[in-house]
Parts: sequence; structure tokens; C-alpha cells
Amino acid sequence: MSAGSFAPPQSALHAAGPVADTLLGVTGVLVIGAAVIFTGVMALLWIAMRRQPAPVDRRLWLVGGGIVFPTVVLLALFAYSQWHRPPWRVAPPKDALIVGVTGHMWWWEVRYRNPATGRDVIGANEIHLPVGRPVYFALASGDVLHSFWVPSLGGKMDMVPGRLQHLQLQASQAGSWRGQCAEYCGEQHGKMALHVVAQAPEAFDAWLAAQAQPAAAPTDDIAVRGRAAFVAQRCTACHTVRGLATESEESRLGPDLTHVGSRIAIGAGTLPNGPRELADWIANTQAHKPGARMPASPDIDAPTLEAIAGWLTQLK
Repeated sequence: MSAGSFAPPQSALHAAGPVADTLLGVTGVLVIGAAVIFTGVMALLWIAMRRQPAPVDRRLWLVGGGIVFPTVVLLALFAYSQWHRPPWRVAPPKDALIVGVTGHMWWWEVRYRNPATGRDVIGANEIHLPVGRPVYFALASGDVLHSFWVPSLGGKMDMVPGRLQHLQLQASQAGSWRGQCAEYCGEQHGKMALHVVAQAPEAFDAWLAAQAQPAAAPTDDIAVRGRAAFVAQRCTACHTVRGLATESEESRLGPDLTHVGSRIAIGAGTLPNGPRELADWIANTQAHKPGARMPASPDIDAPTLEAIAGWLTQLK
């Protein structure tokens, strides 16, 4: 599988960047503080349950142990967490990579700026980052409330319709991690995942240059038939494949498929990417992701499905 496994880790306990590392440290301190409060309360309970030979000033224990002690600890934890909160940046750093991400029901549109031409390079459900370089995400929603969250790289940010939100993250090591929509957004919220792949800067530059190119020409007869069937079935009404002779304008109804063959997964993390899975996804979309905006196509015969899937697999 290219660029990593189909199910890379999704855990805030495995920090892979400076923001996630800071948040993990804050989490540890908060857990310790909560444990201190819990221990104090249990100690008070133990003292209260003991038989006392002499009267105890209960007001002292109630005020000191029940009000002053937890207030001081909670205020200290609040101040510590605020001090270590990732800074909000109105503008990105000069050396930052700017990536636009738009949440849709239920997939992710990803946009980069091609440094050679200045035009957008569009992908879907997979984000590539250069290791060691800050990445400034411009986050938007195309329909309802979503939330962008890659636990191994940092905190989450809500994506509000009609507003542009920002989040700055950075990967400190090469690898692949899973992200997830963290705000309930409808029937298939649980299957709105994305993959994040961090690469060496040189590898990332090469990847971006390749992604900026139009779709490659078919390399065999099956792929030629698949491309023709893709057009005949009106798949271009929802999906853009740059380089198709029939392409008149960019379609934003569905993910851009210009380089779909290079992605780790299909269906926003629903299935691993391969010719068999692509054919199954086209024929049985609603079985895998009920409510998805893409209709199933069970009427397409097996040879045609195989040809379409074979062509899409070559789009790398």
C-alpha cells in the first residue's frame, strides 16, 4: 500500500509533532492534578468515616478540603493549560505551507498551491506534509458543521459553514496517521476519515509536482475501455479527472480523481485502495456507506466495472 498502511494509528497518545507533544504534556499534568484532587477527597472521606475520640471542626475540613484545596489545584491547572495552549495566528509564518481543507458530507477536499504555476492542486481525503515545516490549514465547510482532527499532530478545529478557520500543525517525523471528523455531521460521520502522510521535504516537493500534472494516458486496452466507460457512465458529472478530453469545467460535487490511484484509501477511509475495492465501491456504494451522495451502480456489468477500476488504479 502506498505511503503507509490502510489503517495508520489515530491516537493522541502517540505525538508526532510539536503541537501534539505539548498537548500530550498538558494532558499528563491535568491527569496528575485530577489524581491529586481525587486522593484528597478520598482522604477526607476516610477521615470522616473514622470514629473520632473528640469532636472535629467540620467547618475547617469543609472549607479547607472541599473549597480551598480543589480551587487552588484547578486554578493552577487552568493557568498551566492556558500557558501551553498553541498560539492563534492571524497570518501564517513566512515559511509555512498553506493547505486548504473543506469538509463535505462525508469527505475532505484538499487544496495546495502549485509553486510553479500558482494554480491550485486538488486532492481528496489525503494530506501530504513536509517534515519539519509548519503547515497552516485554512479550514472551511461546504455544508454542515465538521471538525478537523489529526490526534497525532495536534488539537481539533471546528469547520463552520460560511467561516474560514485556521489551524497550524507540524510533523516532526515521517509517517502516516489517521484523522477524523470530530463533530457529528450526519449519518456517515463515523466514516469521514482522512490520512495524513509526512514526507521528507524533497519527497514532498516531488509528490506535489506529480499531483499537479493531468491524468496519465491509459497504458493498456483495459484502461482505455475503462476511461471510455467512465465518461459514458457520466461519472464526470460529479468527479473531475484533469486531462480528460471531455472535461469542460471543474466539478466539486465529488472528490477529484485525477490521481486517485496513488491514495491509501477510498470512500474517505472506508475501503483500502485497489482495483477490486474500487469496483466494489462503484457497484455497492450504499452498502459500504449508506447515505453517501454517490449512488450505487449495480447495473454496470462486471467487465465494465473491472475496466473502470483498472483505469482509476493507473491514475497515480
